Amino acid sequence: MTPTEKKFHAASSSTRADLPASAEPVDFPEAEDASIMGDFPDLDLADADAAPASVRQGASVIRSFWRHAPLGPGVYRMIAADGEVLYVGKAKSVRRRIASYVRPFGHNNRIARMIALTASMVFVSTETETEALLLETNYIKQMKPRFNVLMRDDKSFPYILLTGDHPAPQITKHRGARLQKGDYFGPFASVWAVNRTMNALERAFLLRSCSDSFYENRTRPCLLYQIKRCSAPCTGEISHQDYCALVSEARDFLSGKSRAVRDLLAKEMADASDVMEFERAARLRDRIAALSTIQGAQGVNPKTVEEADVFAIVEQAGQFCIEAFFFRTFQNWGNRAYFPRADKSLTSAEVLDAFLAQFYADRPAPRLILISHEIEDCAVLADALSAKAGHRIEIARPQRGEKRELVDHAEQNAREALSRKLAETTSQEKLLAALAEAFGLACKLRRVEIYDNSHIMGTNAVGAMVVAGAGGFMKAHYRTFNIRGEDLTPGDDYGMMREVLKRRFTRLAREQAAEHSENVPDEARPGADSGEDEEEEETFPQKPDLILIDGGQGQFDAARDILAELSVERVAIAAIAKGVDRNAGRETFFVAGKPPFRLSPRDPALYFVQRLRDEAHRFAIGTHRARRKKEFTKSPLDEIAGVGPARKRALLHAFGTAKAISRAGLSDLEKVAGINAATARLVYNFFHDGGG
Repeated sequence: MTPTEKKFHAASSSTRADLPASAEPVDFPEAEDASIMGDFPDLDLADADAAPASVRQGASVIRSFWRHAPLGPGVYRMIAADGEVLYVGKAKSVRRRIASYVRPFGHNNRIARMIALTASMVFVSTETETEALLLETNYIKQMKPRFNVLMRDDKSFPYILLTGDHPAPQITKHRGARLQKGDYFGPFASVWAVNRTMNALERAFLLRSCSDSFYENRTRPCLLYQIKRCSAPCTGEISHQDYCALVSEARDFLSGKSRAVRDLLAKEMADASDVMEFERAARLRDRIAALSTIQGAQGVNPKTVEEADVFAIVEQAGQFCIEAFFFRTFQNWGNRAYFPRADKSLTSAEVLDAFLAQFYADRPAPRLILISHEIEDCAVLADALSAKAGHRIEIARPQRGEKRELVDHAEQNAREALSRKLAETTSQEKLLAALAEAFGLACKLRRVEIYDNSHIMGTNAVGAMVVAGAGGFMKAHYRTFNIRGEDLTPGDDYGMMREVLKRRFTRLAREQAAEHSENVPDEARPGADSGEDEEEEETFPQKPDLILIDGGQGQFDAARDILAELSVERVAIAAIAKGVDRNAGRETFFVAGKPPFRLSPRDPALYFVQRLRDEAHRFAIGTHRARRKKEFTKSPLDEIAGVGPARKRALLHAFGTAKAISRAGLSDLEKVAGINAATARLVYNFFHDGGG
């Protein structure tokens, strides 16, 4: 059944609605009006958001909604006066869960602040608690409420794909939806791990990694064949039957039959040596060495755990780290550390519980999930994942044996990753303070934006914005700008910088105006500072304290003029001119109110600025190359109205290239499957009537 959303608006004159006969009212322990309006001795009175008066008001609002809350399972949302979703929760009985928020005792500061900011609530009924868990996870990922535990890194994992829709299957890395036919192996913890494994697999099994279009148009073997990383089925250097045998060996290896594959290769090598085919024996030896490279680089390989994900969580200084290890086919496919946004009042088990539901919201789960802490929703989460996967999925906290050793290993890695993270944060704060001192800035630097442009003679020009804060580079805040000013002279770097900054700060002003258009008290606004240290990402400002420009005096003047034109205040500007002979360490800095100056070659602030500049340069160059590659690979067929992806694919499969299509006759075009006479005429006219 599709959940029906019920939205209610709080009103001081709310009355109790008539309930079904089966609906028993929930009793609040000591929850009479006098108690609800009483004292809250467990609250921190120094926290403005958790002041007793505001908590009493919020509890009163929640009580009015509690009267109409569903008795069965469902999801509830707590919403602030400005429409911000504060919290999303699920419950087996929504009404009983809501009851806990109007009790006049037992609230920590996090819950008290949440209650104080609540102005309305939304309920969604579901058939089962499992449905409620799935819906809660979707809402959290979409709305990102600030009082929920949130995953910071939500990227999909890369896989290795052996395609199944071509006579000579291709090996390639894949990320995203599994729409292409073939066998998927993974997940891998990073693209680096996939690339390393693929390189070894190419040397071990000589499989092609080129695209189908590249394969179809080869007339002689490419360089990969020469360096013994491909068997060149494209030009018949190997028969399709023998190539499919290599594919089968690779599939067996990735499926966990690595010992059988290695034994087979070792036997073939011995047989070749016995008949004095030493070149063939040497090639087999190299393939065996490549397989050893893969297995040796995977670290801990379990003996009894064929397929599992392992999660361990640690907490230190109010921050959490969750280390995830991925094991498939008795092999370790890597690990990744996560630092979820979570209130320091939560326990490790509560954070891990919320994290797991979000982690598997759009990822396939293995048959076994090992965890370091007992979680409350273990059975519900296992049922939900089993329903999605179509087979039983077990979630367990092992107590002994190899499984326990895997969890302990993950916990040790989590502890080390969190220690490094805390040390990096402290170091980053010191570098920001040193940078402010070097530039003579009185304000504390919380957000620094670095700008750079990239183009070739003015073509495919892009601007890039990189953002840094106390937590390091904030990649979620990076932005790119496609330079589109029609009045710009190609290669005008000053004009490009003016356009980028104008668009950036015009949009910022528009967003801030929209935010302040509603007359909402400061304590009810998202990210309001109540006097205690909030989570870094939660209070990370949208407006920079300092912008760094990769350029000299001209770039500095252009940036200062555009900010003055837009009336942008309290934003410092600095430009970095490359040193003599473009040597790092001899840069000249331009800052308002100071003559051009240099920093000491051993000044930590200088190295920090170089890191910031290099990151902006890397990001700008990468964006420019991606745009240039897209332009380079653009097909003339893209310009023909009425020829979509399916018809373009049919034409390319029939003729191979766009050039061959342009030379084809009308009758040849009409013979292509999926191309009717009208479309054939359209394509023919495009290439022969001056359209192309």
